[in-house]
Amino acid sequence: MLGSVLVGCGASAPGPEAEADTGKAAGAVTDVTVEPIEPAREITDARGVTVATEAEPQRIVCLFALCDDMLVELGLTPAATNSALLAHPAFLGPEKADAVPVIPGGFIAPEVEAVLSHRPDLVIGLEDTHGKLAPALKGATTFWPIQPETWQDSVGYLRDLAALTGRTEQGERAEERFRAKLAAAERTPSDKTALIIFGSDENFGVATPGTDVGAGLFPQISDYPWTSRGVEGSYSLEEILARDVDVLFVETLSFGDDPGRLSETLAANPLWGRIPAVRNGDVHEVDSEVWAKGRGTRSLGIVLDEATAALR
Repeated sequence: MLGSVLVGCGASAPGPEAEADTGKAAGAVTDVTVEPIEPAREITDARGVTVATEAEPQRIVCLFALCDDMLVELGLTPAATNSALLAHPAFLGPEKADAVPVIPGGFIAPEVEAVLSHRPDLVIGLEDTHGKLAPALKGATTFWPIQPETWQDSVGYLRDLAALTGRTEQGERAEERFRAKLAAAERTPSDKTALIIFGSDENFGVATPGTDVGAGLFPQISDYPWTSRGVEGSYSLEEILARDVDVLFVETLSFGDDPGRLSETLAANPLWGRIPAVRNGDVHEVDSEVWAKGRGTRSLGIVLDEATAALR
């Protein structure tokens, strides 16, 4: 299911405000205070996973994009990756990204032998996808399975990784930048109704707070009346039409052969053209590597920049 790509996308306390996942009071603004990060050889994340390394990890292999996002924020480069996020100009850019080895096997089934060939002292993967690799990696390297569901989770993981790598100042600065950007967006929320959809064909999904990290930002910066119906749940075009969506963000996800843009596929449905955002030319095809997969503070900062510009 396409929904499983975005679901699962937890962490030590990111700051003093303790916001609820999506339930902050209307008009609340994110606290920009950043607590100091202390170097540590052992951390326990918000999901209770304990990670310990004998020294600051130098060779980190990333099995999904949040890892790449965190490393770039900390001024580091993965020893290897299976994400295309690094090629984005806000990260390493195409030329530098090409120099980072890619783990064969893809996101779902990265090859363990290839991972270990890079002599990693830390491997970071998505728990619900890569947790099954833990037995094969045990004894050869340290494996950290993480599972972000909110931006607070992503910030918590960044802080944990900053502590492990000794990049505490870089972690604090990255968190501060993101919190300031989110707070600024929250001070002038849009009254427009927004929607993020994702997919590769007419069987699209709706990104919802609590299951999609990026979508979790939207209730505080716009009208975003979409709630999760579980991995199997979805919204129909009829339901979307009834909500009078003003601004539509589209994440085209490619699996194998390029299917073309999701918005172009959906244009064949006569209901598509009746959505206000479509009628008014306010449909925005966004970079799915950033919007759907990045999930870290740098990616989410880009989401905020692009979303607030479109919602004005």
